Amino acid sequence: MRAGDLLRQLDQRLLPPLTRAVARLGDRSSRSGVLTWAAVLSSAAVLGTAVWATDDAPIGDRTVGEVTRVGVVDGDSVPGYLRSAAADLATLPTAAPVAGEGTYALVTLDAYLPPQRLAAVLGDVSVSTVFGRVPLPGRQTEIVKIPALRVPDDVVAGMAQVAVRKDTEAADYRTRAAAVSGNGADERELRERYVSGADVAAAEAAAYRAGCACVYAAVVRAAPVALRGVASRPDVRAVDPAPEVYRLDRTVFTPPLPEQQDVVRPPADTGPSAEATPTAAVEPTPVAPAPSASMGESSEPAPVVTTPSPAPSPTGPTEVATPSVTTSPDATDAGPPTPSPS
Repeated sequence: MRAGDLLRQLDQRLLPPLTRAVARLGDRSSRSGVLTWAAVLSSAAVLGTAVWATDDAPIGDRTVGEVTRVGVVDGDSVPGYLRSAAADLATLPTAAPVAGEGTYALVTLDAYLPPQRLAAVLGDVSVSTVFGRVPLPGRQTEIVKIPALRVPDDVVAGMAQVAVRKDTEAADYRTRAAAVSGNGADERELRERYVSGADVAAAEAAAYRAGCACVYAAVVRAAPVALRGVASRPDVRAVDPAPEVYRLDRTVFTPPLPEQQDVVRPPADTGPSAEATPTAAVEPTPVAPAPSASMGESSEPAPVVTTPSPAPSPTGPTEVATPSVTTSPDATDAGPPTPSPS
């Protein structure tokens, strides 16, 4: 019942008796007292209705706009993070917050692993996402997030999708390099950056297509006892429980890279654009940072890209489809970022 309807019903029930009482007592000295009580009762009815209407209103989602971060940021102490994660896991209540669901956790690995090695590490827990990166020596490469409900099938399928996208990037870089005319210093540097970007993208494509040892972290969900079991296995560096996480779409996971041992910092890039200042591209522009120096989060070597989730196939291996959209938070155009001359 709406507030207006309730007020009308109160008027119909309260006002006639009050009117008759006032008429009977019109000549008595208590008339002013009756009117006062009538006013008080009417005000109380209005106030009570307003309070009822307010309490009955639907409550919206109060977590809208809130983002939970799990992992490390640029400048963090890696040993400190590992100790903190171990302490949080040790003090995690044995009972899961909600029966049958478990607690989300960020699992960080000691080294980059191929998809086939993941089953031994994560086989008995529910996996949501894995993090991958091709560890090319001396180069900053892109971090990718691969939805992986089935390990290792979804990881292999996701890597194949990334390989297709990287092939496209490499071809685009070569086309741009061929289109650069002139032989001045700026033109030569720009051409070299395009060629370097093509080489890196081609190397990434070949690695992912071969099912490379590129996975270094995963987001899982399990009971606290199972999470402690994962933490005790070989190849596991840390299990960082996140009992405060209920929605993955409002959570940012930033695991440390295997090569980050002391302080979280981007890997050194000794390529042609190593001296370029890393910046995050917000909108496509004619001139943008070189691909090998671009980064997403300050603790990442490159923008994080989420591959589309592979469609489940009940009868055979997962069929790989070419991803139609790149969902990088740092670049939304279909092609690779355009290097800028110094």
